[in-house]
Amino acid sequence: MKKLIISCTCLLLAAVLTSAGKKDDNMVKENGTYIVNTTTLGKDIIGYNGPTPLKVYIKSGKIQKIEFLDNQETPKYWKAASGHMLNKWDGMTIKDAKTKEVDGRTGATYSCDAIKKNVKLAVEYYEKNK
Repeated sequence: MKKLIISCTCLLLAAVLTSAGKKDDNMVKENGTYIVNTTTLGKDIIGYNGPTPLKVYIKSGKIQKIEFLDNQETPKYWKAASGHMLNKWDGMTIKDAKTKEVDGRTGATYSCDAIKKNVKLAVEYYEKNK
């Protein structure tokens, strides 16, 4: 019985210590820049052919850059959408990024809408978890 109590106590302590140091796979901080990855956060944000994850780099309350991650979009349309939207948020404040309407690209509407939704999601996540 004593061994069972000690074993249970050790397991409970290990669980508490593990959860206390839990890593956030959605956002990391490197050299003063927060990097929000929408791979998991935005798994339900669908472009034309599936999820369109990205990374949003935020420093001092402003978006530094957007990095598009691998996805299943049609290459021709993804190139049009991502090329058109790549720098649209650079230097934008978090407040503006949440409210400003960014124009998409005709012919790649689903991809552009997914990009906009992912950026908004990343900014909201940043605000809640920084």
